[in-house]
Amino acid sequence: MTTSMPKLSEPIHIRPIKTEADYEAALAEISELMGTVAPNTPGGDKLELLVTLVEAYEDTTFPMGESSDPITLIKFVLDQQSLSLKDLEPFIGPRQRVWDVMERRRPLSLAMIRRLEKGLHIPAHLLIQEYPLQRVAA
Repeated sequence: MTTSMPKLSEPIHIRPIKTEADYEAALAEISELMGTVAPNTPGGDKLELLVTLVEAYEDTTFPMGESSDPITLIKFVLDQQSLSLKDLEPFIGPRQRVWDVMERRRPLSLAMIRRLEKGLHIPAHLLIQEYPLQRVAA
């Protein structure tokens, strides 16, 4: 008593995402497909596969899990929003303080965390995490 599996849809041509160029191409293709394909169609299946590949690439290339420290998170947000360290001054303070915080010489204060949460929309619970500071040579 064997049951046959339903016929698979036409093959979908997708390559693994190995480089930044592959990643950008996959994002562009997702943008094209988004909202134009129906679920459970070859186009919908392709979209689902591309999203899964992009998520896997992002998880390995841009790790943002709970283990990421606040400074790594701030750097990620700056990169994603095309901001510079100068843009942190309203949230952290003068240029030297921004530098000290971003070089892990000084911890984020509660006031800085509140301003970063409000201004850059970074959840405070991710900024509150402890992280190692560099020791300053005397």
